[in-house]
Amino acid sequence: MLHLITKKFNELTTQELYNILQLRSEVFVVEQDCVYQDIDGKDQNALHILGYENDILVAYTRIFKPGYYFEESSIGRVVVQQKARKFKYGYAIMKASIEAIKTHYNETTIRISAQMYLKNFYNNLEFKEVGEGYLEDGIPHINMIKS
Repeated sequence: MLHLITKKFNELTTQELYNILQLRSEVFVVEQDCVYQDIDGKDQNALHILGYENDILVAYTRIFKPGYYFEESSIGRVVVQQKARKFKYGYAIMKASIEAIKTHYNETTIRISAQMYLKNFYNNLEFKEVGEGYLEDGIPHINMIKS
C-alpha cells in the first residue's frame, strides 16, 4: 500500500529532499541514461507528492499551479522506482497528483510533457495528446492535456 504525502518545498525535511533527488537521479539520469539538469530551480515553486512504501520513497511527482510551468496546472517529474512499478504505483501517484491540483489550485485542466512511450499510461488517466511529438533531453515527448 502506497502512503501518500503532499508538501510544499519549505516543508520538506532535508532527508525527504535528498530522497526525492536520489529517486529522480536513479530513474531519469541512470536508468534512462539521460544527462540533463534535473535540479532546475522550479522545485521551490512546486507542491511535492511523495509516495512511500514501508518508509521508503518509491514514487514522486511535483505539481504546479496554472501559469507557472504551463498556462494550465501541471504535473511533472513523475517517477516510480523500477522495482516498485509492478504495484501500479504510477497510477496511485498520478491520481493523488490530479486530486492535489483540484484541492490546492481548484483546477481540473492539467497539462503534462509526457515521455512518448508512456502515452497509453496517461491515456488511461484521461490525458489526450495535443500537438506533435518533440525531443526533450534526447527523449521523445508529447504534450498531453486532461480537462
